[in-house]
Amino acid sequence: MTTLSTTKAIGGIGAIMVLLVPVPTIGWILGIAGLIMVLIAIKGISDLLQDKSIFNNMLYSVICEIVAIVVLGVSVIFAIYRLLGLGTFTGSGYIPGPNVTAGDWIAFALGWIPFLLAIWVLLIISAVFIRISLSKIDSGLSMRLFGTTGLMFLIGAVTTIIAIGFLLILVAEIMLAIAFFSITETSGKLKGPMTTT
Repeated sequence: MTTLSTTKAIGGIGAIMVLLVPVPTIGWILGIAGLIMVLIAIKGISDLLQDKSIFNNMLYSVICEIVAIVVLGVSVIFAIYRLLGLGTFTGSGYIPGPNVTAGDWIAFALGWIPFLLAIWVLLIISAVFIRISLSKIDSGLSMRLFGTTGLMFLIGAVTTIIAIGFLLILVAEIMLAIAFFSITETSGKLKGPMTTT
């Protein structure tokens, strides 16, 4: 049974849990659990508003984020492989090889560019899907905070290339939690009943 009140609690708590990713050891577990809760809440709103695209767009966003994480993992493996080619890791740290030149280091740095661009583009595409999903919730529940949050996610993704975007994404995540907790049983004009099974 899905109601706006349960959706409000699940989504709000989930959004807060996503913010706990930096917590040592268990942060990533809390983050994943929080993301799943947010998806469940979005699915609930999607059902209540009878608009499948709300959930679908959020799901597409998550898929893009997963692909971005995979690309990041590949880039780290690439970096380790290249570093091994330029030197060795010892008990005291990394020691460059005797014949390594400045050009080798420049080539190493430039090798990161395709990976970073791919991750950046994937983050922007993900944010576009979030923006669409939250804008539809904004329209369906008449809650502008969801629309504003979606815009903040998009601006944050675009500006991650100059680092400030990560702060904006953090702010957007906080706004998302507030938006969920601001939902009331009379929010917007639902196209169906207040509960769905």
